Amino acid sequence: MNSNTRFFRILALSSYLGLLGFSILWHFVLTSEGQYSWLFLFLMWVLPLLLPLPGLLEGKPYTHAWANFILMFYLLHGLTGVYALEQEYGYAAIEVVLASLAFIGCSFFARLRGRELGLGLKKLKENNQ
Repeated sequence: MNSNTRFFRILALSSYLGLLGFSILWHFVLTSEGQYSWLFLFLMWVLPLLLPLPGLLEGKPYTHAWANFILMFYLLHGLTGVYALEQEYGYAAIEVVLASLAFIGCSFFARLRGRELGLGLKKLKENNQ
């Protein structure tokens, strides 16, 4: 693994784990709404981030790529929070930054590591020969 790939892996893991920890902190500790059950909050904010975690920790490029679909949910939530939640503007901005960094790290790691491993789609020309 070259230095660029290693940098994006560290960026992806640190920001992804930061987003996981921050989501737990925000929705279970910092917010005092109390209108949702603990189970619902766990299923909504924590479980989606736990699903790709084993593959991310193992450094699988495919898992890094599809984890971006989950990250988009948090990015959209954060952008909506920045726009609509005056009292939680700062929390939402942190979520946007962490989700964006995780997205960048996962995207570049998946691409670079996939190339190193020779993974990817074959070009149409190569398939016809």
